Amino acid sequence: MTNPTAFDTPPGARAYPLRTARGEFAVVDMPAVADTEVKGVALMLPGFTGSKEDFNLVHESLAVRGYRSVAVDGRGQYESDGPTEDESAYTRAELARDVLAQAEALGAPVHLVGHSLGGQIARSAALLDHSPFVSLTLVASGPAQISVSQEQRVKLLRDALAVMTMAEMWEAIRAMGPPEEVGGPARGLGTQEQLRRRWLGTKPAQLRATGGQLCSEPDRVDELAALPLPFHVLSGARDDTWPVTVLDEMAVRLGAHRTVVPGAEHSPNLDQPLPTARALADFWDKHTR
Repeated sequence: MTNPTAFDTPPGARAYPLRTARGEFAVVDMPAVADTEVKGVALMLPGFTGSKEDFNLVHESLAVRGYRSVAVDGRGQYESDGPTEDESAYTRAELARDVLAQAEALGAPVHLVGHSLGGQIARSAALLDHSPFVSLTLVASGPAQISVSQEQRVKLLRDALAVMTMAEMWEAIRAMGPPEEVGGPARGLGTQEQLRRRWLGTKPAQLRATGGQLCSEPDRVDELAALPLPFHVLSGARDDTWPVTVLDEMAVRLGAHRTVVPGAEHSPNLDQPLPTARALADFWDKHTR
């Protein structure tokens, strides 16, 4: 028998296509533990090259605390469909409207959580319409474009996608070392085959478009801070995509609750899932609608 990985659906959770006004999106949906007071619902958005499975290790802990948590593959990510080549389908505004539709389908209001790229999509959704959201948590997601070192890696990936198939890219990624958020094998995220299936399921246009957004995202923190929402900035103790000091400064500008998870890097939900789930639930407990 193989050892379970973060790609295995947690006991009690259900994987299914969530029907929305903007199409279907693949989700992993974990209800609150039976006989527990249901405190709220969380909608969780993964990062660049990631998927809904990136949150699998936090679902059970959140369920015990009374929260239903729903992690979603965005348009063109892994098991959610999207155009293969049309990058206009993946503009930030289009992806933000998808999030609003997902929240509506879940029966908003929801606590919104976005990891890395997912955080920047989440804030765009809140800036379009904050009313479906009880709170916004940005997990390792910074105020503007990514660091120079990560920008160089993403640009290399985008250039390669212009001349290589996804299958050819997978072999190249394995050979040269992945961008930060493709670094699953080193963290025990999943087997090589699970990670390969995720990569091949993701649409090239989605990667090209969102990669470009990560390299050119403007600073929208002041706009976000003007919204009547409670904010939470959560990160690991080390981050190469947005330095921790940058995330500290962003939290101050937002007037946000700040959590630094010891022993975690760019993906605290994978590196240290238990303290990450605890920090999320502690924050949500203070902010109910």
